[in-house]
Amino acid sequence: MTTPIEVAVDQDAALAEIFGSQYGAMLRLAVLLGADDAEDIVAEAFYQLYRRWKKLREAGAAVAYLRSVVCNLTRMRLRHLQVVRRHATPDAGMLPGSSAETEALLQDDQRALVAALKELPARQREALVLRHWLGLREAEIAAAMGISCGAVKSHTSRGMAALTRVLEERR
Repeated sequence: MTTPIEVAVDQDAALAEIFGSQYGAMLRLAVLLGADDAEDIVAEAFYQLYRRWKKLREAGAAVAYLRSVVCNLTRMRLRHLQVVRRHATPDAGMLPGSSAETEALLQDDQRALVAALKELPARQREALVLRHWLGLREAEIAAAMGISCGAVKSHTSRGMAALTRVLEERR
C-alpha cells in the first residue's frame, strides 16, 4: 500500500516530466492561437492540471487535458481583450498578440503566415494550429475545441482556403 507522501512524490514527478516535455509545445500553441500573454496562459494551464490531477482518468490524459485548457484559456483571454479594446481608445502600436521579441525572431515568410493566421476567425485559427502545428487528428481537435468532427473539417477547410488566398496574393 502506498502512503500519501509516496503518491504526492509520484504526482510531482509525473507533473515535472510533463512540464519538461510539453511546456514548449503548449507555449507555441498559445502563441499561434493569438495569445499576447502566452507564458501566463501556459502557467495557468499547468496550475489547473496540478489542481485536477487526481480527477484525471489516467496520467496519459494529462497532455490532452493541458492542450484543452490552453485552448480554452486563450479563447477566454481573447474574448476579454476584445471587450476591453472595444471600450478603450484606439492606440497606435504593434499588432495585438505580438511582442517585439517574437516579431524579430520570425523570418519574412513566417511573419506573413502568422499575420495571415491572425486575420482568420478564432475557430479556424485554432483548428489549423491544432491540426498542422501539433499534428492532432480530427477527433483530438474536436475534443480540445469542444466541437464536432464535422465542424473541425469545416473550420480547417475554410481556414486553409483563406490562408491560400492571402499567401497567393503576397506572391
